[in-house]
Amino acid sequence: MNQWLGWILALAALAVGYVQHGWQGALMGLTVVAFWLLLQFNRAVRVMRNANRAPVGHVDSAVMLNAKLKPGMRMLDIVSLTRSLGQRLDGGGERWVWRDAGGARVEVEMKGGRCSRWSLAREDDVA
Repeated sequence: MNQWLGWILALAALAVGYVQHGWQGALMGLTVVAFWLLLQFNRAVRVMRNANRAPVGHVDSAVMLNAKLKPGMRMLDIVSLTRSLGQRLDGGGERWVWRDAGGARVEVEMKGGRCSRWSLAREDDVA
């Protein structure tokens, strides 16, 4: 979701609550916003806890990861797909790589916190 849309929805919940039910409605709107933020935080912690159990930069199948990637995906979505943190590549920009046991690897380039492009390289292609 767009960051600005989230803030607009949060303010709308507060405003609608206040207009319809006064200060109790505004308090209810604030409670709903806080609950939504807790749900988002819980999701991020759960994804990171699952990624902690796997080796850095490892994925079961790089080909399947390549097929599931879409432009605009957030890093949190990619980490939940791979169940592993990516290994950061040296050089400019935010580039991350995941490898599988067969030697195939997927390089993902992030811009603005979202996936802009990615490429699949197999062991045969590298040699």
